[in-house]
This record gives sequence, C-alpha cells and structure tokens, in this order.
Amino acid sequence: MDIELARTFLQIVRSGSLVAAAEQLHVTQTAITARVQNLESQLGCKLFVRNRAGARLTADGEAFVVFANQLVQTWEAAQRDLPLMTGYRTVLRVGGEVSLCNPLMLSWVQQLRAQMPGFAVRAEIGDGQALLKQLELGVLDAALVYQPSYWPGLQVEQLLEEKLILVRQPQQPEPYVYIDWGEGFRRQHDAALPEKAKAALGFNHGPLALQYILASGGSGYFRTRVVQSYLDSGALERVEKAPEFNYPTYLVYARERDSEALQQAFALLREVVRSGADWSQRWDPA
Repeated sequence: MDIELARTFLQIVRSGSLVAAAEQLHVTQTAITARVQNLESQLGCKLFVRNRAGARLTADGEAFVVFANQLVQTWEAAQRDLPLMTGYRTVLRVGGEVSLCNPLMLSWVQQLRAQMPGFAVRAEIGDGQALLKQLELGVLDAALVYQPSYWPGLQVEQLLEEKLILVRQPQQPEPYVYIDWGEGFRRQHDAALPEKAKAALGFNHGPLALQYILASGGSGYFRTRVVQSYLDSGALERVEKAPEFNYPTYLVYARERDSEALQQAFALLREVVRSGADWSQRWDPA
C-alpha cells in the first residue's frame, strides 16, 4: 500500500474533513477523494461517512487508525536510518522514559559510543506507553521504562530498584511540589497522602522540579540516587516519617530482535548501573 494513502487518511482524521485535509496537504479535494477511494478499495471496507459537517469515521475507520499510525511510524523510521552510513554495521535504537533521559540514558549512550564505535545509535525519549508501542512495532530495539506492559515475546528485566523519598529545602520547605512519576506513583501517593493529592504547583519532569526547589524552595518526591549529593551537602534534607515509594527501572526488548550486538549493549548498561555514579543534576544552588 502507498504510504501516502495512510498519511492522507490520518490527516483527514486530524482535520475532520476532506476539504481541510486537502488544504493542509496542499492538494485538490479531488485528489484527496481519489486517495480515500483507493484506500477503501484496497482494504475492502468503508472508512468514512461524509456529510455536511465533514467526515466521520466508520467502525472500520476507527480500527484502521492504529494500523495507519504504525505504517507511517515504521516507514519514517526506515527513511531515517537507511541507507546505513559508511563505516557503520547497523543502528542501535534505544529508548528511555523522560525521567531516565538524564543521567541513565546519557551514560548508556556515552558507553555505546565509546565501546561500540562501529554502531550508529538512535536514542528516543518519550512516555512509557509510547516507547513500548514503538518496541512492539520494531522501531526500537530496547527501552528503559518504569511500568512495562507484558506481551508474548517481550523480555523484561528489572535493572535497578530505587526509592522515591520526600525531600525539602531547609530554609524554605514550602510549597509542596507534586512531581508526576507515573500512574503507579500517582495511585500510591494519593492513597498514602490524600491531603497532598492536589497541589498548587506540579511538574511531570523531575530534573525541572528539582532545580525549582533548589532555587525557590519547596518539597517533593525524588529518586534517592538523584538527590543524594544534595542531602550530603545540606542543600536538601529528608522529611522524617514520610512515606517512601518503590520505583524500579526495567529493561525491555523483543526476544525476536535479540542479537549479539544488543547483548553487548545491555552489558554496558548493566555496568553503568553497577558503577553507582552520582545521578544528581550537578546544579550548584549557590
């Protein structure tokens, strides 16, 4: 199937009508209509019901949205990486959740470049579910996530076990800053601390929240390894008798895509974890 047909279909879904999609794609409405008819003919089903309000998806159309996104994402990944650059054997595609991008992903990529110079590296940062979907599509070779979804053929390895602990700036312990560490954390946090379930200030990115508290005061939950140097220096202090939450990190990959190169990459990742490096953001509040 022409990948342009899938792109056109998705543009109609986003725009809500064939007319709007034609304007966005800079083609005529006749061309858009012809693409839809071609696509429906190849699939053997009706994708849209057209009316004065625009274009509404049929049940088959709603089901095709997932497949169209998969087709476009896979094709775009192939375009990015092919042909291989001269001197490189293949491309290692690794992903990590936003809160892991610095420093675990950074240290891993540095080791990959240093120890596996014959391999190009693509590092993708995103939310856990999006990374797992890319893994399932084959767009990623491996990913670091906090809450893996299990499906046949997925290899899941707990890479490290960390805690989220409540810390505060001694001179200015307020306000409470809600850091969103994912669905599991939200569920446990809101059950243990219902009075803090709603906060006037919140972040979904730990490093940004940490720098805010160091600069402006407040308290919040962070990974022990990230704040340890600040606890040691006195820039932050732990809040006594506050609940702690487990926060494990998992390495996930599809067994069918396993290779000697991937296992070498995983060995380097485990060495990064064993090194016990300082994971603080190295930001001097002074």
